[in-house]
Amino acid sequence: MRRVIVVGGGILGLAVASELTARGRHVTVLEKEHRWAAHQTGHNSNVVHAGLYYRPGSAKARLSVAGNHSIVAFAREHGVPVDVCGKLVVAATERERPALHQLARRAEDNGVPATVVSAAEAREYEPEVACVAALRVHSTAVIDFPAVCRALVNSLSGAGADLRLGTPALGIRSGRHGGVEVATPQGVLRADALVNCAGLHADRVARLAGITPSARIVPFRGEYHTLRPDRRHLVRGLIYPVPDPALPFLGVHLTRLLDGSVHAGPNAVLALKREGYRWRDVSVTDLAETLTFPGTWRLARRHAVPAGYSEVARSLSAHRFAASLTRLVPAIGRADLVRGPAGVRAQAVWPDGTLVDDFLVETARDQVHVLNAPSPAATSALEIAADVADRLGIAR
Repeated sequence: MRRVIVVGGGILGLAVASELTARGRHVTVLEKEHRWAAHQTGHNSNVVHAGLYYRPGSAKARLSVAGNHSIVAFAREHGVPVDVCGKLVVAATERERPALHQLARRAEDNGVPATVVSAAEAREYEPEVACVAALRVHSTAVIDFPAVCRALVNSLSGAGADLRLGTPALGIRSGRHGGVEVATPQGVLRADALVNCAGLHADRVARLAGITPSARIVPFRGEYHTLRPDRRHLVRGLIYPVPDPALPFLGVHLTRLLDGSVHAGPNAVLALKREGYRWRDVSVTDLAETLTFPGTWRLARRHAVPAGYSEVARSLSAHRFAASLTRLVPAIGRADLVRGPAGVRAQAVWPDGTLVDDFLVETARDQVHVLNAPSPAATSALEIAADVADRLGIAR
């Protein structure tokens, strides 16, 4: 196996290409957009996660803990800005204290450096925070993930990889004598293997290749606000609530980025288009595909009330959005917020309506399909890439 085609030019596709190149393979990367990291990678919170939240032994737990170290090391080696600043997960009320301690036990199980601190100790990190206790997670970092992608592209270009922007995969079939053939607007490409890292379109690319994926992508939009420049001093680093264990989302939180700006969010609402960053972004095809999938309706029955209602209400009302932040930092009010960017999460859902809560990778002959890789996939990208190369049987 000498030649591999990677579909998708976000951080995961580029990381896979880099790993395969390092293992001596010639790689072609196909990205349908005219720039790298155009969607999930370029619209996330730029947080390097510690591996705190995930079920012990799961791929997310293993690969995010390892990825926390490898992506920070990569950034430092390649001159990409990164700050290992740590974060606070706060119990705002006594009712949340047991869940906080449960989270601390999970951190210990996963090998994540974290310390339970008192309210007074929490205010030494974040003077404006309101809590009864907090978990200080020491290895959380902020980074510039698009800059990581630029570094990967530069490295791949120097190594002779074939990098093709504006080149969607229009058709995929197995070759007559093994391998794969991929139709593009510029002609048919042939390779020994295919890796699908298409993110929001990963299930579609799998079907294009003749695979019936076990789960379906349902897009969720996460909306952010930012603090006005004169109110940024209210947040020194990262402040998170204790998450709802029934949901894959971490709750509205506060993140100081490398440029000093403070992002608040995201909420999570159903996107009406796979790349729908606003309510008015609607695709009839995408929406019909979502609504005709039985898993969507089963998911809605599980979470529509009260979680779904609360998320939509937060999306439509800046006052409600601000109220979520006031629980964490009482000094923040509606007037302090400016509507910011949004991202869309490619969340895979099983047909029974349960959310796929781990990375999901499925294989076929000469093919690897990464079907569920939302957060912490950017943190884990280099580790997922190594796993993909191993699945192809390509030795280090």
